[in-house]
Amino acid sequence: MDPSARAAFNANFTDEKYQQFLTDIKAGVDHPIHFRLAETPIFISDDFYAKLQQAGADVIGTILQPDFKELTERAIPDQWRVAKENGHAHMIALDFGVCKDDNGDLVPKLIELQGFPSLYGFQSYASEHYKKSFDIAEEWTGHLNGLDEVSYIELLKKTIIGPHQPDEVVLMDVNAPEQKTSVDFYITQQYLGIPVVSLEGLVQKGDQLYYPADGQLKPIKRIYNRLIFDEIAGDPDIFNKAVDIRKPLNVEWLPHPNWFYRISKFTMPFFKGDFVPKTQFLHQVNPIPADLESYVLKPLFSFAGQGVIIDVKPEDISAIKDPENWILQEKVNYEPAIQSPDGGVKAEIRLLYLWPDGDAEPTLAITLARLSRGKMIGVRYNKDFDWVGGTVALVRK
Repeated sequence: MDPSARAAFNANFTDEKYQQFLTDIKAGVDHPIHFRLAETPIFISDDFYAKLQQAGADVIGTILQPDFKELTERAIPDQWRVAKENGHAHMIALDFGVCKDDNGDLVPKLIELQGFPSLYGFQSYASEHYKKSFDIAEEWTGHLNGLDEVSYIELLKKTIIGPHQPDEVVLMDVNAPEQKTSVDFYITQQYLGIPVVSLEGLVQKGDQLYYPADGQLKPIKRIYNRLIFDEIAGDPDIFNKAVDIRKPLNVEWLPHPNWFYRISKFTMPFFKGDFVPKTQFLHQVNPIPADLESYVLKPLFSFAGQGVIIDVKPEDISAIKDPENWILQEKVNYEPAIQSPDGGVKAEIRLLYLWPDGDAEPTLAITLARLSRGKMIGVRYNKDFDWVGGTVALVRK
């Protein structure tokens, strides 16, 4: 983290500026923000950014292997396998904790990853508001790889809309307006002009999908998919009430739902390198480590931290009936490296990649960051704290 930028920010910080930031950022969208925004961005030093880039490149290199699909076939649950899978994930998110190595230097450590969208619209919007509200020097940017706000949105458009017209591409989620991250849906709509629809708003005729608009049915050529199957798994009648999107349909997916599983916790055991904690499928762990307190136990098929066992005991392992669907991962200790007015705060930085059709590999485009004082990163673990929540990570241009 950049100490000089941090010191300058903290010296000029006031709660009045923060409250004005919240007022301004909410004024630009006609939709509530359902998560807490932190009081500060993260200022990444050049050295740490170089490590992040290398860590990301190590992971992407594995994803680009010709046999990656073969390695990850088992990742897709049969009940959620969707037809007409494409050749790559259009969006990739890599989560890195800010940690310390044995030499006392700050390093990124891979926590999780997903071949699924994150807040690609909101993070660009938030980055510009943080910079403006807190008078952050022009040398800092939240857009990566030489992108600025305009060229970033163009890359987003190229990825999501591609060769189609905006009204032929829909952003789709189950009960879309009610999602915690729905503000991102409507900012994306502002940027790209695409409609936002719920799963039950899809209309099927033959193998063609439509959505209602202006008193008529408009054909859908591509779905910008924000639906996670975990959220509908508890409703066995869901596809009696809505289109069964798992079937072969005359529609393109972005990204295809199968990539949510292929690029996920399932993939962690295949990654190697200085920035990846040792990870094994539980059924392949032999012997069980004596120092279980140094590991976390994670179910493969869950999201948002659900089911994770942080303080692992031998009886936790013996109680698991499907060890092939769990990973045992070396515990990552977050360093409270972000200095707030009253002590250090832990941080996680998500690298967000965009991979439009026709590109040989994904482009690192923007970040999402989260600050935490709780035992785990995430809103549900940080209630009643300040200097925590969602934010952006800035780098020098």
